[in-house]
Amino acid sequence: MTKNVFILLLIGIFSVSFACRNNNAKSLKTIKSKPVYSYEEKLKREITEIRRFFGESSKYNSDVAFFLDMKIESGKNRFFIYDLKSNRITGKGLVAHGSGSETGIPGKLAFSNVKNSNSSSLGKYAIGGSYSGRFGKAYKLYGLDVTNSNAFDRNIVLHQYVAVPFEEQPYPICNSLGCPMVNEKFFGVIEKLIDNSKKKIILVIYY
Repeated sequence: MTKNVFILLLIGIFSVSFACRNNNAKSLKTIKSKPVYSYEEKLKREITEIRRFFGESSKYNSDVAFFLDMKIESGKNRFFIYDLKSNRITGKGLVAHGSGSETGIPGKLAFSNVKNSNSSSLGKYAIGGSYSGRFGKAYKLYGLDVTNSNAFDRNIVLHQYVAVPFEEQPYPICNSLGCPMVNEKFFGVIEKLIDNSKKKIILVIYY
């Protein structure tokens, strides 16, 4: 009788142990199957949209465009220079977003087209002429969508800033007052493209 009880206890312990391992395996499987954000797929969709936009207007440079993916954390490269002729990324860099876009939730940003909000605004921008301002050379930006129509009046410009690092970081970089703000060395790269372009280059901020 005692022997039978002992055998039953062993079977019960083995069953519980197996069930725990099985549940843990299911949990790990669930974690691993969580979808990972693909900036490549999002970029493809934005490129398709901008090609459609160029088909409606010939006043902009249709050979190159700048794409800023605000879904990517600020310490990682999220400013993409895209050659639309060869269909490839030719440059990447860090870019700051507006302090007003911070929500306090990691990976979650908010956007605004309101003056003095210090927020980034989503949408297409035409890069205008340059001027010398507080941060040196900068380019005026003209919002082309309802989501960024106040960009010029808000003094939202593309400019450089010494505190923006050149290399990727494991932590967030500094914020701007709503402007797309880049490293000085990376600014030199996009500066050449902008200044040598006969037509206005389009910059797209998306999330």
